[in-house]
Amino acid sequence: MPDRLRELLDKQDIYEVLARYLRAVDRGDIEGVAACYLPGATEDHGGVFSGSAADYVASVAPVVTHPRGRTMHCMTNVLIDLGDDPDIAQAESYVTTFTRVRTPDGPGHSFVGARIIDRFERREDRWGIAHRTLVWEWNHDAPASETWIFGMLAPDPAVLVRGGKHPDDPVYGGVA
Repeated sequence: MPDRLRELLDKQDIYEVLARYLRAVDRGDIEGVAACYLPGATEDHGGVFSGSAADYVASVAPVVTHPRGRTMHCMTNVLIDLGDDPDIAQAESYVTTFTRVRTPDGPGHSFVGARIIDRFERREDRWGIAHRTLVWEWNHDAPASETWIFGMLAPDPAVLVRGGKHPDDPVYGGVA
């Protein structure tokens, strides 16, 4: 296979690992999150966790899988550098996240901008995260207010199809 084509396919495979990771976090799919890491992978989550990826996944599992937990991770500005070793790559991804949280004053919304710097390795013909470093860039917290475009989207928000946790989200039932 020509080198340029191999590079494009490798970059696409790495991008899909990144996208699957964020979807798995948002859907509370802990097995899906863990599958993005390679055995023995490490995680440095920007000063709030540093250790094995397996321990990191276990530490966030209760929050990520909580049935009322709502997060949305939006990935942008993905740059993948394959370097000289064909089985090692670095990826930098910008991520904007939304999280609904419970505060002492009631529900709140938190918006965060961060960058994720990953070392990927290809093992047994599969790309996975070998080490992840998260860098916090900005944050905005606000009281919760869900009126769905000030009530203009749907006067009765109960009619809206909402996302769910694994395995109840529509993404796990196939595409209609």
